[in-house]
Amino acid sequence: MELTGKRVILGVTGSIAAYKAVYLLRLLIKEGAHVQVIMTASAKEFVGPVTFSALSGKTVLSDFFGSEGGDWNSHVEMGVTADLMLIAPVTATTLGKMAHGIADNLLVTTYLSARCPVVVAPAMDMDMYEHPSTQQNLNILKGFGNQVIEPGKGELASGLEGRGRMEEPEEIIKFIRQLDAGPSKKKLLNKQVLVTAGPTHENIDPVRFIGNHSSGKMGYAIAEAFAARGAKVFLISGPVSVGTRSAGVEVINVTSAAEMFDACEDLIDSMNVAVFNAAVSDFTPVETSSKKVKRGSDEWTIKLKLTKDIAAEMGKKKGDEQIFVGFALETDHEVEHARSKLQKKNMDLMVLNSLREEGVGFGTDTNRVTMIDRFGNTDEFELKLKSQVAADLVDRVVKMMGNA
Repeated sequence: MELTGKRVILGVTGSIAAYKAVYLLRLLIKEGAHVQVIMTASAKEFVGPVTFSALSGKTVLSDFFGSEGGDWNSHVEMGVTADLMLIAPVTATTLGKMAHGIADNLLVTTYLSARCPVVVAPAMDMDMYEHPSTQQNLNILKGFGNQVIEPGKGELASGLEGRGRMEEPEEIIKFIRQLDAGPSKKKLLNKQVLVTAGPTHENIDPVRFIGNHSSGKMGYAIAEAFAARGAKVFLISGPVSVGTRSAGVEVINVTSAAEMFDACEDLIDSMNVAVFNAAVSDFTPVETSSKKVKRGSDEWTIKLKLTKDIAAEMGKKKGDEQIFVGFALETDHEVEHARSKLQKKNMDLMVLNSLREEGVGFGTDTNRVTMIDRFGNTDEFELKLKSQVAADLVDRVVKMMGNA
């Protein structure tokens, strides 16, 4: 990324490494960037705002409103218009807030509004950095498409030796220069994406249904990953307990396969991308009782009929400029079956899940997938958090759209 003339937000959080941010600011200015510094309250305990203000030529922002006139510091305007957001140093606290949408300060609210590449440079003691909660938060942020500059090893403020030192400012500048010049979060701006998620419930009577164990976690992660890149996402969701915090995702709740089909049919023509991730029931009862069926004989026979294959039916409607992605959950001859589904359903990409590996399948936070495209290319991925799998999928779709 060429920094000359670029609008950069430099976020500084409460770490002893905040002194490095002063030199980092000087380097950004030297590169020709226009830098707006946002500090958290705790960051001011380490370096005074006047230092950053003198170097940047701009008032350092920290609060939502000006202390005297009550002017609003618009996090929305800053986030939307920035070309790059760099948070260095970033503490474990701020990482957690960013990962979980805890918008209690100006820096995090600006991050949540950002449509530009976001880069974070962690700085903390090695035990904090290596703690599973910190690593999980970093993985969540990576899944959102954010870039993480891993900290270096060395002597820490605690006196311990280990990983946790914020990377040196010169190395951070080198990292930024290597970033894609086209902001990744804007690549899908003005694009519309349909995602199906979760199970369907096919009612037998008012209290019983045919369903499956799908949690919706994978579909919701996909929807949020597309929204993080700027897309407007329509998430057609079966009954799940998960939710989304993303303002770019419109959730359409359905229950049955027929309702999901109708919702897809209403939207599909106007979509640029469609991802059929839902675990849709293949069968539904021929008849549904309006009253609870009482216990009777030792056997109860329920006659079933096929539901509509949503992906296959939508595949018949696919336009030349649309990209459709299907999911295949297999237990045997996985790749063979996935390739067959790719052709039969007129998909551009099939994401294969296997139930033969621990940590993969319904209800888990992780997944291991193989992506097979219409040209026969096959890419196998390692076991990852579903948020990371979602980010990989969006990267693949962006490339297929010719926007990489």
